[in-house]
Amino acid sequence: MSFESIDFLFFFPIVALLYYVIPKNTKYNLRNIWLLIASYYFYMSWNAKYAVLILFSTIVTYACGLIIDKEFVNEIKKHVLHKRYILFFGLAINLLILVVFKYGNFIIHNVYAILSRVSIVSEEPYLDLLLPVGISFYTFQALGYMIDVYRGEIKAERNFIKYALFVSFFPQLVAGPIERSKNLLSQLEEKHSFDLDVIRDGLLMMLWGFFMKLVIADRAAMFVDNVYNDFHNYPGWYLIVATILFGFQIYCDFNGYTLIARGAAMIMGFRLMENFDAPYLAMNVSDFWRRWHISLTSWFKDYLYIPLGGNRKGKIRKYINILIVFGVSGLWHGANWTFVIWGLLNGLYQVVGSVLMPVRNKIVNIFNLHRENISHKVASIIVTFGLVDFAWMFFRANSLSDSIYIAKSMLQAKNIWILLDHKSIFECGLDRYDFEMLIFAIVILIIADVFKTKKVRVLYDIVYKQDTWFRWTYYIVAFLFVLVFGIWGCEYENTAFLYFQF
Repeated sequence: MSFESIDFLFFFPIVALLYYVIPKNTKYNLRNIWLLIASYYFYMSWNAKYAVLILFSTIVTYACGLIIDKEFVNEIKKHVLHKRYILFFGLAINLLILVVFKYGNFIIHNVYAILSRVSIVSEEPYLDLLLPVGISFYTFQALGYMIDVYRGEIKAERNFIKYALFVSFFPQLVAGPIERSKNLLSQLEEKHSFDLDVIRDGLLMMLWGFFMKLVIADRAAMFVDNVYNDFHNYPGWYLIVATILFGFQIYCDFNGYTLIARGAAMIMGFRLMENFDAPYLAMNVSDFWRRWHISLTSWFKDYLYIPLGGNRKGKIRKYINILIVFGVSGLWHGANWTFVIWGLLNGLYQVVGSVLMPVRNKIVNIFNLHRENISHKVASIIVTFGLVDFAWMFFRANSLSDSIYIAKSMLQAKNIWILLDHKSIFECGLDRYDFEMLIFAIVILIIADVFKTKKVRVLYDIVYKQDTWFRWTYYIVAFLFVLVFGIWGCEYENTAFLYFQF
């Protein structure tokens, strides 16, 4: 069940309404039980049998958390196993499930490719396993909980219903944000009351998410998929334009999902963490990664980068740690070498940027440049977007050989005339109307992100101060705009959120 499906249009209002109808002061917290049932139904709507996997992961991490918590172990008067071994067991079991389902065939293929080079040839086996939706997200969320208990940052959760809901909470179950136990678990104890202002804000957040998904991401996908899936016939500037649009597609697709998830959770009184902070206005790649997929970036920082030594063991070790983290991050996104290269390239950008920082500072001083000037900021934003967007090419390409061909075609581009002949660019999956609508929507997005970075809520503040009839007119017009100009309906192929595959 996807957020943009008709099923969700009926499912969510029923879940939210019954959540508030159920009394909040009950012995067994019936609201949490209801949300747990709804969350498993939501997940099972994709493939019912994979609910067994998330339940097994939940049981393992729940039990490991209890055993690691020394107070609980002493309370039940059992032999205290070294909590490090228990943590390792919990990590190993969950990562093994992730490796088998997500990376099994990738590992087998690469092992057999190596064997074939040394003339050890046999028939390559294939694991006929369907990748469970959102397995990387809920696995990392559960592992983060276990590590937090191990570090003594939180107490082990003894209420299994509450913990199971923490792992499977349906708004952020299949594509994040990857919530921290300290944030979400505590909210499951709160008694949320029906608040029209909060519900209004949640609905507006969901509406902006649907705008990003249906008006921008799905429209851009039609152009990008047409060019990338037939790249031999769309050389040079066709691929450059498609890659630029893919940068906006993946941002609006993923952030659109996150906003819908956060808005849905807000309507029921829950506050999920912000996952994007106007990333394409970053002025260097390091800044970009502080703004992009914040929940995953912070997860890798806290649970991998810092344990590896972070920046505490010298510059060389710091650079190695950065490359390790971004290499793993690439692999987390998918079982393909294109993802690994994408991750390593983003890591390399940051290493090179750090190494060249003294040179860049000297150039700024020699030419008397001012980093606070708008011209310098805009130039930095454009260069950063160019670097990040070039890396997205590896992320989008279907294979390593395709990405190499596409990169060469882009770097050798000579057909810039296609941008000026008022015809060629409109034969790539989008006609003139849809292409111009896409550009118009992207401009709206950029303006909104600029306002966000300035902490300006001009439109919201103006609308909220108006009379009721004006506010509701605005809400209805905004809803109709998404409904009319969004890419959806029977004549279009339903485009799933990109991050569902991770």
